[in-house]
Amino acid sequence: MLSGCTLKNAFDKGETSMGLWQCLPGANISRALARTPGVDWVMVDCEHGNMDDRAMHEAVPAIAACGISPLVRIPDMQGWMVKRALDAGAHGVLVPLLRSAEDAKKIVAAAKFPPWGQRGFGSPFAMERFSPIPNMTEYLEHANESLLTMVQIETQEALDAVDDIAQVPGVDVLLIGPFDLGNSIGYPILDGVIKSELQQAMDRILAAAKKAGKKAGCFATSPEQAREYAEKGFDMISVALDVTHLQASLARSLSIAKGLSAPKTGGGYGA
Repeated sequence: MLSGCTLKNAFDKGETSMGLWQCLPGANISRALARTPGVDWVMVDCEHGNMDDRAMHEAVPAIAACGISPLVRIPDMQGWMVKRALDAGAHGVLVPLLRSAEDAKKIVAAAKFPPWGQRGFGSPFAMERFSPIPNMTEYLEHANESLLTMVQIETQEALDAVDDIAQVPGVDVLLIGPFDLGNSIGYPILDGVIKSELQQAMDRILAAAKKAGKKAGCFATSPEQAREYAEKGFDMISVALDVTHLQASLARSLSIAKGLSAPKTGGGYGA
């Protein structure tokens, strides 16, 4: 296995892995997130975040240089987007809005080198995101087993097919996008309230992942919620997001300075 894959190492040890979400561009922000004590990974959000291809290529090495796993959520299921993220050196790619096992198979094909898949080889950057740095041959030989292919379960169609998706070889993680999932199945999260029907759907996804021997992840909107997900058995949990955490921290500081009650926070962003 390629060295320095902190998320994959946590999975292999059976540990619950917690990370942070980056929406704001800038290598300094990447480093600030990656240097947070206890963090295993940072997700560079190219779907809903303000992260274009150039910003992603700057974030990935900055995160890796801090000794944790850089992950990338791509904007769409297109294979070339998977390639761009992995060629930048991401230790894993998260793909949103898939709807079927066939979609999952296409994602795996884009993420894996032959004979497992169809990924093209030639990036001059990917090797440098690991420590010690492998040569190109070592990267080619070990990338398939070392890099994580993660899919989001956030549509009614994906929920209906979750057992089949979980069984697809090469899919490592099923990550729940609770806000989009709630919207799609008709039980949106309003004022931070997760309805019982949505909770049952999330439990179903967790069970499908465990049954298939895969890892299950979830996006949390507060540290308390993250703790609850860890106790439920989720393997990968997003604890905080740069934009909302910055907003909440500044609002709290100003409120305290003015002698006011701390403002309500949380629930303002969903994966």
